[in-house]
Amino acid sequence: MVCNKAVLTNKSGLHARPASLLVELANKFKSEIFIKKDNMTINAKSIMGVMTLGAAHGTEIIIEVDGSDEDEALKAIIQLIDSNFNEE
Repeated sequence: MVCNKAVLTNKSGLHARPASLLVELANKFKSEIFIKKDNMTINAKSIMGVMTLGAAHGTEIIIEVDGSDEDEALKAIIQLIDSNFNEE
């Protein structure tokens, strides 16, 4: 299992389009991927789960990945977050 912290710096946080991009990316990997915020842990492959986090701009989240492609999955998700979900 690997994990990393990330801060959401895009304007809208994990709402609609960014959440959709994250779920789409997570589903490309075999590993189990979870996002933790405060006392909540959700499956990153579930759009409903991601939306229920209510993760706004400036929120710190923890990404946990466990599986055969965990390193690649974590790297890709962190890159997506660091790119501000390709928002301008």
